[in-house]
Amino acid sequence: MPPAQGLALVFDMDGVLVDSNPVHAEAWTIFNRRYGLDTTGAMIEAMYGKRNDEIIREFFGDLDPGEIARRGAAKEALYREMIAGRVDQFLVPGIKPFLERHARSPMALASNAEPANVEFILDQGGLRPFFRVIVDGHQVRRPKPDPEIYLRAAELLGIAPPNCIVFEDSTTGVRAAQAARTRVVGVSTTHRHLPGTDLTIDTFGNSSLEPWLLAQTPVN
Repeated sequence: MPPAQGLALVFDMDGVLVDSNPVHAEAWTIFNRRYGLDTTGAMIEAMYGKRNDEIIREFFGDLDPGEIARRGAAKEALYREMIAGRVDQFLVPGIKPFLERHARSPMALASNAEPANVEFILDQGGLRPFFRVIVDGHQVRRPKPDPEIYLRAAELLGIAPPNCIVFEDSTTGVRAAQAARTRVVGVSTTHRHLPGTDLTIDTFGNSSLEPWLLAQTPVN
């Protein structure tokens, strides 16, 4: 049974639809070696939930915009090469049946990810038909933790932000959802503890998720 009429479901991508962050971490490690940069655990931890231009600046300093774009594109091409043909293996358990069960609900994807990665995951994972609205990191001026991406998704869905239920895996994303005044479900693929969520699940097969969704009601 879907959530009450008047509620919308909004999903981050990496760590929520697809447990891709380990592949991203490996891709960054390989990519950074091309520039003689050793990738530390702290660097990997700092990248979660951020847009590529921010990550490149943190790793390599304040390069010119063209070089930032080139390096970001090259790293993401490497990532897609590494995961190509295996996206189904990395889908967060239970996500596709969950989307199928709630296909009548208005759903959006709102991710800081590069547009090419969004297209790639949605197509190779067979997830595109579920989303009425798709907002990527290049469609907003300010990436998460700014709330702009979630406010934009809510606007395009025609649902007030407090009636949107956001699924997030990173502290950056949770902060963005909180700032947008949405309800937040944490998915613990990336971080075991996600302060500020209304509910935290390990997978979309979690027994707490459906009862919690059914208990949600819209606000005026």
